[in-house]
Amino acid sequence: MDIMHLAASHLEQFILVFLRVSAIIASTPVIGNRSVPVRVKGGLSIMMTVIIAPAVAVPHYADPSLSFLIRAIGEVIIGLIIGIAAQCLFAAVQLAGQVVGFQMGFAIVNVVDPLTSAQVSVIAQFCFFVSMLIFLAVDAHHLFLYGIAESFRIVPLMTFCMTGELTEAIIQYARNIFSVGLSIGAPVMVLLLFTSVGLGMVARTVPQINIFIVGFPLKIGIGLVAIGMTLPFMGRVIGAAFSDFAVVLGTFLEHM
Repeated sequence: MDIMHLAASHLEQFILVFLRVSAIIASTPVIGNRSVPVRVKGGLSIMMTVIIAPAVAVPHYADPSLSFLIRAIGEVIIGLIIGIAAQCLFAAVQLAGQVVGFQMGFAIVNVVDPLTSAQVSVIAQFCFFVSMLIFLAVDAHHLFLYGIAESFRIVPLMTFCMTGELTEAIIQYARNIFSVGLSIGAPVMVLLLFTSVGLGMVARTVPQINIFIVGFPLKIGIGLVAIGMTLPFMGRVIGAAFSDFAVVLGTFLEHM
């Protein structure tokens, strides 16, 4: 009877570890994208669980009266918070590209994003792929593999709690995401704004010029040149955001 109880407890612990690991992998950028086959993500989750589960122990202060469903939900929430926080960085980059594309006149030039199945601007899609390359170049995906093991050290099994400090940290992080998106697109947006002001002045002083025919190709050309010139700046901002995510990840885990 004791052997059966011990085996059941080990199986429950293995399932809880698997739920947290799979939630992190499924929501992690690049690794968790829809273009990655489910078998690959599932196999990676099982492999990571087999490696990590023997070293994970349930702390003595964990509440044994909680039902298995509540414990499972807590582990999934931990993984989703970690993964979605990184997805927000890519959303900020796409937001900057969407605004820039709108100012260039690409509001109706949309493509279907194969990763989210949503329609996005071609400029937003370009910025997304650039950010994905930077994500891999700075080895940010290694951070999540390390964060899987680190999460079990900082937040042991069955100890998750949605504290006020965690909620405040998430709100603060979401606010910073908009700042990152604005920083990425600000140079191009300001240049296109000055272009629009200049075209407006030309339209008032030289009414013989058809400003609509002249303005569209001019703004597209200036926008593409500006994007090309600001790519190094964009790379530094995105790379710094990915590098600082380790601090954000540690803050989230400490407040859980």
